[in-house]
Amino acid sequence: MRVSIIVPVLNEAPIIVGFLRHLRGVAPEAEIIVVDGGSHDGTAELCQHIADYFITTPPGRAKQMNAGTKIATGEVFWFVHADSRVAPNALSAIIDALRDGMVAGGCFRLRIVPRRWIYFLRDALGNVCVDLFRIALGDRGFFARRENFFAVGGYPECPLLEDAEFYRHLQTTGGVRQLRPVIETSARRYEALGPFRTSIFYSFIMALYWCGVPIKALEKMVRWFSSRPPSPGNANIAASATVLRS
Repeated sequence: MRVSIIVPVLNEAPIIVGFLRHLRGVAPEAEIIVVDGGSHDGTAELCQHIADYFITTPPGRAKQMNAGTKIATGEVFWFVHADSRVAPNALSAIIDALRDGMVAGGCFRLRIVPRRWIYFLRDALGNVCVDLFRIALGDRGFFARRENFFAVGGYPECPLLEDAEFYRHLQTTGGVRQLRPVIETSARRYEALGPFRTSIFYSFIMALYWCGVPIKALEKMVRWFSSRPPSPGNANIAASATVLRS
């Protein structure tokens, strides 16, 4: 079962080489496609000799991931963010899960690093909620069968929560599973905007989403929150942080 890994990036020069080498190490047989949204920090040059394919698109994570699937040759699409670390057995777990023909796709358990008590609590609650409410966000490393991905039209190009919307739509074509291996993701945006208040705010937004509050209303709330001044020491991180991508 051939797997295509699709990585959306934007100005990730400080971390992209290490990430791609890590990804190549844990999934040596997979096809790696990097989709750049218009980086201006040298990310493109760093990717081109490590990834199997490198393409550019207009910015927007949904646009980037959809573009990656159009050139992918795999039977399975796996979407991984550049600030992640993947468990060594993640790829084999995907293949094992998809041996069940009723499974359309799924995601992984999440661990935010570095470890703080607020992240530990958030991770534990988040992992439980994925199983209970079938709502997940993209840092969990979504995977989907090729045919199921295209059956739901890919990622909807909405201003917010395109990953949650995609995961919800995917369930209309088959079962979804949260696999036991863990994907670690950087806490950089939490650290930039304040770990405690950011965790609480994201949880509040997801509760509203689950209750059916329109995405346009949620977008206004997220824009307001992300415009709040971060601590001076984290200003540079905040400038590049993309909110609500966990």
